[in-house]
Amino acid sequence: MITLLEKKIAFRYLFTKKKDGFINIISTFSFLGITLGVAVLIVVMSVMNGFRTELINQINGFNPHIKIFSNNSELNLNKLNNKKIRDISENFFLSNSGEAVIIHNLYTKGIILRGYLKDDFNKLKVIKNDNFFGNKSISYNNISIGKELSFILNVEIGDKISIISPSSVMSLVGSLPKQKSFIIDSIFESEIHEFNQNIAFLNLSDLEDFFNFKKSDRYLEVFLKDPKNIETKKLIFQDLFKDKLVNTWADLNQSLFTALKIERNVMFIILSLIILIAAFNIISGLTILVKNKTRDIAILKSIGVQNSSIAKIFFIVGLTIGAVATFVGIILGIILSINIESIRSLISDLFNISLFSEEIYFLSKMPTEIEPFSIFLISLFSIFITCLVSIYPAIKASKLDTIKSLKYE
Repeated sequence: MITLLEKKIAFRYLFTKKKDGFINIISTFSFLGITLGVAVLIVVMSVMNGFRTELINQINGFNPHIKIFSNNSELNLNKLNNKKIRDISENFFLSNSGEAVIIHNLYTKGIILRGYLKDDFNKLKVIKNDNFFGNKSISYNNISIGKELSFILNVEIGDKISIISPSSVMSLVGSLPKQKSFIIDSIFESEIHEFNQNIAFLNLSDLEDFFNFKKSDRYLEVFLKDPKNIETKKLIFQDLFKDKLVNTWADLNQSLFTALKIERNVMFIILSLIILIAAFNIISGLTILVKNKTRDIAILKSIGVQNSSIAKIFFIVGLTIGAVATFVGIILGIILSINIESIRSLISDLFNISLFSEEIYFLSKMPTEIEPFSIFLISLFSIFITCLVSIYPAIKASKLDTIKSLKYE
């Protein structure tokens, strides 16, 4: 329990006299260091959270939230009439895919072909956006390609292209790669460059005929109404399709998101060093303060103040510096995170440099997402470190031999 006397003395020491100017300088640097450290951590974590969310949205705009593989036996679609499934699901699409080479004149490109039923194709998010051109249903012998791929092949809607399969067919001259021509019926553009360049759509029957796939090879794509808590929703599908492999978008992109998580954690550790270094300045400031307040400590002890109270006084001084700096850092970090795009634009205009190129990141603005839990962790870490570094000077002050120290003043 902290007494009123301990609080008053502690706050008096926080605002030391002019003769203790050096202590003020150290305390100011500690305060600024912790404030900036907390603010920078919040901004960086918010930007990284924003990037992660944008990446998830872009991936989920093109790929299903849940994919159920058939395991060489046809899927029982009647199971999808389950009320739990209907409540959480937006759309179900039967699909399949295969790798091939696309050719037009002298231009070639390795691609992934994805097949959908004619009535399902126009329900895909990438087809619904404003950057889709052409027929919104995928008919037989037609193909839909990405905008980047159309540039690479130098083609447009109405042109004919050829697809070559890795599997071969027997002919009079021996084994030859399987080849078939398709007419470009539409051109799509997603927010991810790799998808626009490496993926094309066919009618599911055309794809199965081209790759010699069976209906039992098809998988089911599930688009959820709300992709949050994906693992819980995965269990619902897994319970219905016990003999099938059920994967979420996170499972299928595990290596990517593991790398992002590691990068985020490493960045947190590196930037935490700013707070750590600033907090250690508190030790210097409090140690000098203890030395300068030796006479005060002697007077306090002579009137019966306990050693524990002396320790509390100096501990409160260090903790107050850290707590107030953390609070100011949180406010500053949130303000900077909210206005990060305006700040980026201002710096870019002032110094005529590109800090966030849309051509590289494929985003029109720098994304941010402020997570209350991240702010809580950062503030908890900052105050914990402050408490930790305040303990040593506080204990030193309580154990100070004031009679011996006063002899040398």
